[in-house]
Amino acid sequence: MASQFLVFVAGMMVFQCSLFGPVRAADPDPLVDFSSVAHSFTLRDIFTNGDVSHGPGGIRAALDTTIFPAMASQGLTFVQFKLVPCGINLPHTHPRASELLTLVEGGPIQAGFVDTHGVAHIDILRPGDVTIFPRGMIHFEQNIGFKTAFFISALNSQNPGTLISAGAVFHLPAVVLASALNQTVKAVTALNSTLYAYGGALQKSTISGCKPRKVETMQARNGKQLKEHDAMYNWEA
Repeated sequence: MASQFLVFVAGMMVFQCSLFGPVRAADPDPLVDFSSVAHSFTLRDIFTNGDVSHGPGGIRAALDTTIFPAMASQGLTFVQFKLVPCGINLPHTHPRASELLTLVEGGPIQAGFVDTHGVAHIDILRPGDVTIFPRGMIHFEQNIGFKTAFFISALNSQNPGTLISAGAVFHLPAVVLASALNQTVKAVTALNSTLYAYGGALQKSTISGCKPRKVETMQARNGKQLKEHDAMYNWEA
């Protein structure tokens, strides 16, 4: 009887999928060429006319459909960054989008994500390099060089959402967080008092020990393997 019930449930799920079509997590396909409220297809100077935030770590300039209506129904958005040395775009996730990032100039930057197996995929990017952060993966960028890093991100949703990881977990009940971190409530409460205000501003810590350092150049890559592990994980190496 139990096996017959499971077969029935599976059959109903298949029927519903065929009736209503496949479930899609991405933005829907556009039904028109462009939004009826799009009167211009060019936005001038995103660092002046975009959604601009200034923080100790630099400047972030983003777009949304209110600022740039031509983006509506196109299934994408776009962000530009100017990240100062040791500035960091705090670890975060985009629940509704994958992200493609390219470093245009400056840096280099350290960037990467952690997958659902707990494996870190971290690299050092130089001008011209491109990296991807799969949808929903926690990721970050930090400038480890001496020059302000100018980089660009494109995301495949007009509303990707941003969840700041550290800030989010500290909104959990203190006992829950203490249990997860195997710490006392007193310890996590003390740590919570040192966090940045929740938001998308680029930050720069004065106590983390970050020091800009020289990393091998593109020219140094030719003919040999770069040994970057120490540069990524050990500032004192």
